[in-house]
Amino acid sequence: MIKFAFMINRIDGMTFEEFVEHHRCHHGPLFTSIPESQQYVKKYTVSHPVRAEGYPEPAYDGLTEIWFENWADHDAFFTSENYKKLVNPDESKFIDVNSVAVMVTEERTLI
Repeated sequence: MIKFAFMINRIDGMTFEEFVEHHRCHHGPLFTSIPESQQYVKKYTVSHPVRAEGYPEPAYDGLTEIWFENWADHDAFFTSENYKKLVNPDESKFIDVNSVAVMVTEERTLI
C-alpha cells in the first residue's frame, strides 16, 4: 500500500471555517464522485486540526490522505481526464498550492 499525506494550507483571504467547509463539503464529494476514485483509491480522508492543550499550534490547516494499492493505480488516477478536468482545478480555489507538503509512505504495521 502506498500512502500519500498532503499537508495543506488555505489560500489568502479565506477563513479557516470557509476552508474546512470547502474541503469537506465540496472538494471531498467532488473527489469521490469521479469513477476513478472507486476504481483506484483504497482510502481517502480529509482532516483538520483541533485545539489540543499542551500541543503546539498546527502548522497546517488540513491533511488529506490518499492510499493506493500500487504506483500504477496512482498514475492512472492522477492522469485520468476526470481528475485533471474536475478535481485538480478545484484545488487552487481553496489550497495555497505553494505551501503544500507531501509525505509518501509505505505502511508497516507494528502492533
